[in-house]
Amino acid sequence: MAVSLSPRVLGRGLGSAARRVPGSVVLSVAFLGLVAVCVLFSSVLVPGALDQHVALGVTPAGTPGHLLGTDKVGRDVLALTVAGARSAVVGPLVIAVGSMAAGLVFGMSAAWWGGAWDACVSRSCEVLLSLPVTLLAIVVAGVIGGSYWVTVGVLIVLFAPSDIRMIRSATLAQKPQPYIEATRVLGLSGPRILGIHVLPNITPIVWANLFVNIAFALVSLSGLSYLGLGVGAQDADWGRQLADGRAILAQNPAAAVASGLAIIITATAINIAGDWVAERQEGER
Repeated sequence: MAVSLSPRVLGRGLGSAARRVPGSVVLSVAFLGLVAVCVLFSSVLVPGALDQHVALGVTPAGTPGHLLGTDKVGRDVLALTVAGARSAVVGPLVIAVGSMAAGLVFGMSAAWWGGAWDACVSRSCEVLLSLPVTLLAIVVAGVIGGSYWVTVGVLIVLFAPSDIRMIRSATLAQKPQPYIEATRVLGLSGPRILGIHVLPNITPIVWANLFVNIAFALVSLSGLSYLGLGVGAQDADWGRQLADGRAILAQNPAAAVASGLAIIITATAINIAGDWVAERQEGER
């Protein structure tokens, strides 16, 4: 028998669901949506973001045609900030996903099979975790060449140990559970048990750490760009823009403030949204 919902009942249900979402989460998701638009369509929104007008030079915010003014080579600061979202966000996404993929593969396998493999993985993680991440990234990226994707690869390697240890601990907590014994009795293989039965039970931890890693990677990659590693000297990137803007703080503070605020607000929004997603995942278990 079909059941129909009146518009009034449906409206109450949607309103109740909306009220359960904190305002900070709504604002964070809205801002992240705006950042996603900038990442995907920056070439359409600001096609001439890197065009230089040296004769124009530095102009303050509010200059006609330049809402946030221009930098020392005459580039529009607002357009540069929009265009810089791509390199500032795509790299951290790749770092977080790559790091978590390594965490799932090495962490779950180490916890499941144990023995020499577990010892090897655990000791390797301990060695990498004992090293200063930012300093090591600067040294490695500088020696290898310091290109954007080289820096991303270096940060994946440096972020992975924490994910591996976290996933290993979560998997070890699942091994004594009765459902694991049941799957063993049924004769399921280790990879099948890990992929189909263990992974769904550690998903909240995976989601929470994934979002945290995106935020940390955003700050780390922007910091390396600020130091001159990663992106080219004239590329659009929030970290590079912040470094360039520091030299013209007196003439146009917006050149540095815009990119600095973009980094801070984006990282904060990612953390807020990530915490909410993890809480929802935990509540649905």
